Amino acid sequence: MGLLNNWLHKKKKEQLNKTGNKARVVEAAKSDSIKPAVVKETKEVEPKKHKVKLSDKSAAFKILVKPLVTEKSAVEESKNKYSFVVAKFANKNQIKIAIEEIYGVKPSQINVANIEGRRVRFGRTMGKRNDYKKAIITLPAGKSIDIHTGV
Repeated sequence: MGLLNNWLHKKKKEQLNKTGNKARVVEAAKSDSIKPAVVKETKEVEPKKHKVKLSDKSAAFKILVKPLVTEKSAVEESKNKYSFVVAKFANKNQIKIAIEEIYGVKPSQINVANIEGRRVRFGRTMGKRNDYKKAIITLPAGKSIDIHTGV
């Protein structure tokens, strides 16, 4: 096997010299052919990131799932604090940009909390509600948004 590997190594060097280092030699994985294939250089592709770019409105709507309408949140609205259910992967910067894009208001403060779903009982069987992430948005004085239309 050593002789065969030396022969293949020499062939690769010859092919690289012929092409002028503009191409690289790639061996075909698990193939019966011994001849290496020549492939042209291509640009490296960046790995996909999990972060959502907020360049369009649809991405902003993926961050803000829905407004959280409860008695407590209704009382807090008088203090310019609005509650939203947001995506589990969303951070404060993404939430801030989404609020600006959808409502056109720049929030002064954002508080985020991960809420664990409550344990519930259905007859004899026990269950659990879904976990979610909650964001409490504080707006500057004099600014307000209408989250009740369409709810």
